[in-house]
Amino acid sequence: MRDVVTQAAQRLNVRIAGGGSHPFHMWADRRIYPTERFKHLLDLYGYLAKQFTIFGQHVHIGCPDGDAAIYLTHILSRYVPHFIALSASSPFQQGEDTAYQSSRLNTVSAFPLSGQIPFVHSWKEFLEYFEKMRNYGVVESMKDFYWDIRPKPEYGTVEIRVFDTPLTVERAAALAAYVQALARHLLAERPLAPSREVYMLYNYNRFQACRYGLGGTLIDAYSGEQRKLADDVLLTLARIAPGARELGSAAVLEALGASVISGEGDASWLRNAYKERGSLNDVVRIQSDLWMGLRTHVGGKVPQT
Repeated sequence: MRDVVTQAAQRLNVRIAGGGSHPFHMWADRRIYPTERFKHLLDLYGYLAKQFTIFGQHVHIGCPDGDAAIYLTHILSRYVPHFIALSASSPFQQGEDTAYQSSRLNTVSAFPLSGQIPFVHSWKEFLEYFEKMRNYGVVESMKDFYWDIRPKPEYGTVEIRVFDTPLTVERAAALAAYVQALARHLLAERPLAPSREVYMLYNYNRFQACRYGLGGTLIDAYSGEQRKLADDVLLTLARIAPGARELGSAAVLEALGASVISGEGDASWLRNAYKERGSLNDVVRIQSDLWMGLRTHVGGKVPQT
């Protein structure tokens, strides 16, 4: 699919890039696509709708039933910092280095219905909550919840929404493979029970991942231990490795683990590109080369043209 899009883009002299934010676009210049829903969002949220020109990868996990979806939503919330840190690719906003690995999620957090699912215990409780919110006129559909993770009943999935768009399709596939193997482990083994403690620590752990990426600190709500996010990811990769072998994704997750050990990531790659080139125009040009398969992402370094 990437190759087909690339060929069409080249015929039109258009370039396609990954990344969670455009390094130098200005939100005030954005135009809203003229559909009824988008017009409603602009009327409701004002400038936030234009600031929402950010780019994320959503991953869906199929669930056997609603109760499983609620369980998985709660337990995956403990791993949200993993997903943020592994995909972080939005260090620049409006021509400035934000000092964040993922600045994209700061924009999402501004919306009043962002955050996390309430601590319901079953699909029945969740439907009761949803109906109350709809009767109050707060929401019309599940689309109105901008939660980091949410059930998606029309697809029969749980949807993870915190990933920045990676710089390459290969990285995107590796992140999806990680989620698949992790979700398989959680649903099959049920190693953890939903806990309010996860949500007590949620914003702190989320901030650490956005600000520092894999170098941030994670507080494990279940054990009370503090460790580097990179170390927690590696422990999790080891735990889910048997299932990954059965899924056929062991080699992909081993490569993902190697990138964690080396400290390579998309945000650092983008910063290195800017350091070497001194131009955000050049950064966007070479990151589009990456996504379109015209350049190789090697060792976190920016190859010279």
